[in-house]
Amino acid sequence: MGFKEAVRTCLREKYVTFSGRAPRSEYWWFQLFYYLVLLGGIALIMLASGLLFSSQGSGFGGVTIILFVIVGLVVLALTLPSISVMVRRFHDRNLSGWWVLAVFVVPGIFSVIGTEIPGLIITVVSFVITVLRGTDGPNKYGPDPLNPESSAEVFA
Repeated sequence: MGFKEAVRTCLREKYVTFSGRAPRSEYWWFQLFYYLVLLGGIALIMLASGLLFSSQGSGFGGVTIILFVIVGLVVLALTLPSISVMVRRFHDRNLSGWWVLAVFVVPGIFSVIGTEIPGLIITVVSFVITVLRGTDGPNKYGPDPLNPESSAEVFA
């Protein structure tokens, strides 16, 4: 799966689909798209406010505030498919998608308490899970996305 196909799959076909499985390529290409949009939006806001090329900055005007709102809405709209593709990526490793909740909640809880070590551990573990190859063949979350015909019965 390439960049365009991954973005199309996540935005059109499986926008908030939390069931099924996602191959590594779908997950990582969509994450690249998400962060490129995020960085592009930040750069656009910085350009509009004069913070990128000016040492003193010209402050926030009406255009900058409008860009903040637009970029914020776009990033918010891309957050749902980002979470859903992560859940499907966990499913590909035969793990419950509810573990994704730990990825978002645990670092926040422990940063409030005053220690970031458990949050860092959860972040590293989730990174490793998304990097590892999915389970071969069908699992309890669906057929193998890399080889869907392997789950078909021979004499059906």
